[in-house]
Amino acid sequence: MTMRLFFLINVSCLLLYVNAQAQSPPSVQIPPTDSIKTWMKQFNVSALGIGTIEQGKLKRVMVLGELKAGVAAPYNTIFDVASLTKSVTTQLTLRLVSEGKWSLDEPLYKYWVDPDVKNDPRHKQLTTRHILSHQSGFVNWRWMHKTKKLTFDFAPGTKVGYSGEGFHYLMRALEKKFKKSFQTLCDQYIFQPYKMADSHLTWRKGVDENRFAIGHNQAGKPYKLEKNQKASAADDLLTTIEDFGRFGVNVLAQKGVSQDAFREMVRPQGKVKPGVAFGLGWIVFDNLPNGEYALFNAGGDKGVAAVIVLLPKSKRGLIIMANSEQRAIVMKMIVKSLDVGRTIMSRF
Repeated sequence: MTMRLFFLINVSCLLLYVNAQAQSPPSVQIPPTDSIKTWMKQFNVSALGIGTIEQGKLKRVMVLGELKAGVAAPYNTIFDVASLTKSVTTQLTLRLVSEGKWSLDEPLYKYWVDPDVKNDPRHKQLTTRHILSHQSGFVNWRWMHKTKKLTFDFAPGTKVGYSGEGFHYLMRALEKKFKKSFQTLCDQYIFQPYKMADSHLTWRKGVDENRFAIGHNQAGKPYKLEKNQKASAADDLLTTIEDFGRFGVNVLAQKGVSQDAFREMVRPQGKVKPGVAFGLGWIVFDNLPNGEYALFNAGGDKGVAAVIVLLPKSKRGLIIMANSEQRAIVMKMIVKSLDVGRTIMSRF
């Protein structure tokens, strides 16, 4: 080999390397641990879990803090993630759609009609698409309505209104159609194939109470532990950072979900404001820096703050769980960890 040829080969290799590096997406930059601990102290957060996904793989799982005084929160701490449950319900539904066992646009009255709306003809218009895109016509929970009953405030598909009741309605229809409990369907289609052994919809046998991060109020005082015994499609999923990280990886990989179903999921269907819309089961942030778009879901209940952000184009993701109502620390983590984080938070 001549010196000139050797030189050209090396220059070519260098150029290929530089070009590959330039095209690589930014990594998920978790802030220094000392900074996170400072924020935890500032916001009275006793336990915080963080997971990152890069290049379509779960790269990092980190849990900080204590479950109680003197007891460190373990790597596999179990958190209640509230409305992140809706992402699981969505994935289950889209897997059934992909197998031809369910339809996004078939009226749900064929399988289930809630007694509160049976005399309202609008119940015959309600579909899975309306529910997953938060266009059902229901308030978040029926007890929040002035009637204290499930009520259509608008015809399905005509407006956007966030609703957990919609997901509960869908759960009932699925159970009637498949003659299986919602927990069984989630086990069959999500938890088992995605290897989420620490994920449960209720406090059934197998949930390790010694690893559970009990919720705390904004002053950092623990709430009384309440063991939910009824499955919900909208709320109260018990899971770990590692389990939900695996879930995020499988969503990005479209495992068990067809191309058509995935396109429907990420397509803005219920506009909220410029750059923000409901897809199916996710908030979609589009027109982000570097041509990115984001799938977003957040959970917030008494003593709970959780979030998942997925970036399908670059196969990245961020999962945060805290046993606290202090959502400010979650927002800080998003802004500091993702190159698109500040843009996402500016749209709230």
